[in-house]
Amino acid sequence: MATTLITNIGSLVTNDPELGAGPLGLLRDAALVLDGDRIVWVGAAASAPDADNRHDAEGRAVQPGFVDSHSHLVFAGDRTAEFDARMSGQAYQAGGIRTTVAATRAASEQQLAANAGRLVGEAARQGTTTIEIKSGYGLTVADEERALRIASAFTAETTYLGAHIVAPEYAEDPAGYVDLVTGPMLDACAPHARWVDVFCERGAFDGDQARAILTAGKAKGLIPRVHANQLGHGPGVQLAVELGAASADHCTHLTDADVDALAAGDTVATLLPGAEFSTRAVYPDARRLLAAGARVALSTDCNPGSSFTTSMPFCIALAVRDMGMTPDEALYAATAGGARALRRSDVGVLRPGARADVVELDAPSHVHLAYRPGVPLVRAVWRAGVAV
Repeated sequence: MATTLITNIGSLVTNDPELGAGPLGLLRDAALVLDGDRIVWVGAAASAPDADNRHDAEGRAVQPGFVDSHSHLVFAGDRTAEFDARMSGQAYQAGGIRTTVAATRAASEQQLAANAGRLVGEAARQGTTTIEIKSGYGLTVADEERALRIASAFTAETTYLGAHIVAPEYAEDPAGYVDLVTGPMLDACAPHARWVDVFCERGAFDGDQARAILTAGKAKGLIPRVHANQLGHGPGVQLAVELGAASADHCTHLTDADVDALAAGDTVATLLPGAEFSTRAVYPDARRLLAAGARVALSTDCNPGSSFTTSMPFCIALAVRDMGMTPDEALYAATAGGARALRRSDVGVLRPGARADVVELDAPSHVHLAYRPGVPLVRAVWRAGVAV
């Protein structure tokens, strides 16, 4: 395989403190070498080895590709009217998911795959090189299995979310729907998924239902994740920590006990500021979590109802402006933090042996991601060593 030298990097974020300064492992006047899909060398530009190909960064900033550990990309339909109503004063409620369920069920597999592919490509152009995709807009055995097969064409990080809401057919029999989710639907979906998730929230699933769903998923070899504490205080975070979930996602409404549990355990608090932006809700307090020692990730929560964005740079800007994070903390959460939420050590970092997921910014520093919100700063992307 051909090797590629990326040199004359003004500011290189490695996310490895052994390679550079601070938690970001920051290097100045740096270079790195890609060999196939891996990074094989990182260091000072003046000491860089020769390579088959050469890319001159001309003093720009280079960083790891973004790791988006929470998205819902297999869907059909449009919820513009719902967004418009919210912006006119209506409160956000989880029930809007039913609109997307109806449209998704009616769509063909080709239509769903094309839409998911469009969004994955959109995310890649904004620097996302690893993305998690959930099911959850089918809510039948066949539709959930179909969603995960489609998602599997775009990522290895697929999540079974049959427990997004109670399917409309089971509105009067939620216990029957939990039986479906933990039985035939799980059997059909588990071969196509790595993770199992549940929306543990009022209007969706309570603590006991969520425990049953996650426990059944674990028995099938799936690793838990939890939609937790988005709309109010509840048992989601505590349940996530108790069951060893990789992440508790949203974490908007937390008690001191919730924060302490996240700080003491290995469950990552994944924050999704796009949802708060799009619903005019209170933002999570990232500063509180970081001060307690909790591990934090940032993600887009891309979905058609409450956060229709694929832009990790946008989420970084929101986290810095409205969640109390520094630009360094936000970038780390959007790269290495997301990798930890997916229990990955080969992405979200630029060091020898890591996957060659590299982003070059049209800026001298990663701080510009928050400093210049809304500006398309991603100049070049390599995913697994291949230019996107």
